[in-house]
Amino acid sequence: MMTSLPKKLEGKVAIVTASTEGIGYAVAKRLAEDGASVMISSRRQKKVDEAVAKLKSENLTNVKGVVCHAGKEDHRNYLIEETLRSFGGIDMLVCNAASNPSPGPFFDTTEEAWDKVFHVNLKSAFLLIKAVIPYMEKRGGGSIVTVSSVVAHRTDAVPGVHASAYGISKISLIGLTKALVPECAAKNIRINCMSPGVIETRFSEVIWKNSFANKNAMALIPMKRLGQSSECAGVVSFLCSDDSSYISGETIIVGGGMSCRL
Repeated sequence: MMTSLPKKLEGKVAIVTASTEGIGYAVAKRLAEDGASVMISSRRQKKVDEAVAKLKSENLTNVKGVVCHAGKEDHRNYLIEETLRSFGGIDMLVCNAASNPSPGPFFDTTEEAWDKVFHVNLKSAFLLIKAVIPYMEKRGGGSIVTVSSVVAHRTDAVPGVHASAYGISKISLIGLTKALVPECAAKNIRINCMSPGVIETRFSEVIWKNSFANKNAMALIPMKRLGQSSECAGVVSFLCSDDSSYISGETIIVGGGMSCRL
């Protein structure tokens, strides 16, 4: 009689921010498929309900969801509290929440837009990481994955589309990831980063729905196609699992072979 092997994330608990669609949803789905209990979140209750229902329709019953605006302290605290109440601990955190309210040229960026981008994309990620660390430590360790972007590695990643403050915030997120390695390692917690390239999501439709931007993006991608959210999810699952047990402070670019440096 054949017995099924335990899934690689079985018994683990994950929080994934901004996870009701796109890359975040794909990550939550993959972590659940790999055995983790997953708390998803979004700023809108309707999206949370729809995403949880969709995941459960695929027999992923180890998933729950809450409303969470990553930029608000009370929302972050509620996200953590509900995860602990529902699943009893936290082993993994995926910081996927991001904002880009001013995608135009640098000098068109208002102070308000600049502050919002850095508050959501960088500051809130740090504060959420800081808040979950004690709970991971109680579990004997854990894994954190931040989500940056290919525009952090090259400003011309998508010719004709301005990244401005968004790109700088994503560079800073990579820096934050590296800076946190020593203190996280002392607590048996690994922290890594995943940088998506041009992935076919609603967030990036300004690129792939625009023939000029899409054509220029394809010129930089050796694989000559857009990436899919599931291809990002596999990388995150790897970084959360023991398969990457000796990896911390690294950034994996999911960019179809696009030449990148930082």
